[in-house]
Amino acid sequence: MSTKNVRVNQQIRISPIRLIDSDGAQVGVVPLEEARKLAEERELDLVEVAPTARPPVVRIMDYGKFKYRESKKARDAKKRQHVIQMKEIKLRSKIDEHDLQFKLRHARKFLEKHNKVKVTMVFRGREVVHKELGEEVLKRFQDEVVDLATQEGEIKMEGRNMILLLSPKNA
Repeated sequence: MSTKNVRVNQQIRISPIRLIDSDGAQVGVVPLEEARKLAEERELDLVEVAPTARPPVVRIMDYGKFKYRESKKARDAKKRQHVIQMKEIKLRSKIDEHDLQFKLRHARKFLEKHNKVKVTMVFRGREVVHKELGEEVLKRFQDEVVDLATQEGEIKMEGRNMILLLSPKNA
């Protein structure tokens, strides 16, 4: 339940309502004026918790505390969420062994942080004629990170680039 579209006290207009006490016990279906009197006696607010129900369900509670708890829940949920990012690694078909290992280490770091990795094989000039060389490098790259990643789809060509998508296994 979001605090933005909750009706409180004088904003509630429909009568009769189903009233829930501040300790969670059901009072029953009562006229709106009677519910307002009960809330005023306890110095609490009337908060509509189920506006679509017939009759609408209204609870007697401290609205300030309710808003605070809801905002705290939202902050905690936002803290725990992890936004998956797409990291890109560019390779050439004639890459040296050391350079490939360097790129693999970076890919492993990205995958351990639960990010997706887009491995792009860039072909320049006439290199595009030998696509099989680039595909071999990409397959080798995928085999090296198979313990951390799964391949998303097939290796595909996009213009002069060959693309391999890897996603972390435990994400």
